Amino acid sequence: MHTITSQIAADTGQPSSGSVAGRSLTAQQISDATPPERDRYIDLLRVVAIGSVVAGHWLMAVVQPDGDGGATTSNALQQLRQAQVLTWLLQVMPLFFFVGGFVHATGVCSLRRRGGGYGDFVRARANRLLRPTLVFLLVWLAIALVFQLTGREGQLAALVTNAAVQPLWFVGAYLALIALAPPMYALHRRFGFSATLLLLTGAIVVDVARFVFELGALAPLNGIFIWLAVHQLGFSYADGALGRRAGLVFAAGGLGALTLLTVVTGWYPISMVGLPGDRFSNMNPPTLAILTQALWLIGLALLLKQPLTRWLERPRVWRYVVGANAVVMTTFLWHLSALFIAYLVLIGFDVALPNVGSGLWWASRLPWLLLLAALCAVLVGIFRGAERPGTAEVKGGGALLPAVGIAAAAIGVLGVAMNGLDNVLDGDARLRILVPVSAASGLLFVAAGWLLLRYSGRRVAVTDPG
Repeated sequence: MHTITSQIAADTGQPSSGSVAGRSLTAQQISDATPPERDRYIDLLRVVAIGSVVAGHWLMAVVQPDGDGGATTSNALQQLRQAQVLTWLLQVMPLFFFVGGFVHATGVCSLRRRGGGYGDFVRARANRLLRPTLVFLLVWLAIALVFQLTGREGQLAALVTNAAVQPLWFVGAYLALIALAPPMYALHRRFGFSATLLLLTGAIVVDVARFVFELGALAPLNGIFIWLAVHQLGFSYADGALGRRAGLVFAAGGLGALTLLTVVTGWYPISMVGLPGDRFSNMNPPTLAILTQALWLIGLALLLKQPLTRWLERPRVWRYVVGANAVVMTTFLWHLSALFIAYLVLIGFDVALPNVGSGLWWASRLPWLLLLAALCAVLVGIFRGAERPGTAEVKGGGALLPAVGIAAAAIGVLGVAMNGLDNVLDGDARLRILVPVSAASGLLFVAAGWLLLRYSGRRVAVTDPG
């Protein structure tokens, strides 16, 4: 049986130092079983990043009945304009990509020491994302089909089935980073920080072309340049090249540049999440504002590393971090489902919802978060099994089939996120990556990619380190 310590050790390619198979471990046992070389701070950053996304969605999403049996959705930040600056701290997806760079660097190095290749790396990393994602998609596909086949595909059904899968864009982007991690790490080893500077330069060129020369078609390229640049910084952190001095430079420079681009010049919206009424979104596709915000966040994280690492040496604290990491993907996938369950119940019982920004709205924020946390915990309890490692893994084989598999999976997940599931039977395509990708074809891409990853090598039993 795989214990929680062996699960989390696998995340960075570091071997666990021992476990007690089949038994719940105490805080001290988990702390003692953690390899001394493990960077515990990275695990904390991953939990903080996903936790901030979840809490942000729960606080910002506003669903209101429209009086015609439907509902409308909005963002609380539309009314709370002065609070938009908080997204400079709370939009933490860039931090997760930075953490991914560290994890992938250590994973590539660990596999190379054991004689593994590209296919082994891609399958090991993608499996942790695709297993729970496939379960999530199957459940929501069934819900969407019930709505469509029974003729209940109204505004409320469309809202729920579309919004629930929108955060999957992150899964698609992360799968793409996994696919590119080994060659990008090779470039990092060969050229060092110059590879990152080249990506940063590309991001600047794209935004200049987009906004100065009105070449908007180039904007999606920054979805590649910016996220890869942040990912490369994770490589540098894994090398030990980013310390407190780099943290000061990144934090001060990033915050200063972000203030210049948004508050001083007004070239970019202040909010780091897309809001109706803004000229464009800083996140979709990412802009230079998001890049400077990423640098500020990474710098802040580097500055906080020493005191928080000492805090993580406490066995009880570390136990909670380990436990949270074991369900972090499941929590991310299902947190909006918990939100919609709560709203549907409130709307169904005709409960009057407070106006955003009112005293009652502010007073209800903590109880609201606690309610959603309880609902999400139930969903995590139901679906967390999909996130656990299997009893066998696939090894060997060439690189071609795994590369095709993870590319197909990434395209498919992005297709579902962009199209939503309310039109899954209609074939409308709102995404084009070489070919038009609809929700239905996106699901087929995901299934095909998972099958290629699963059957492109030989299956071997996983040996329990306990």
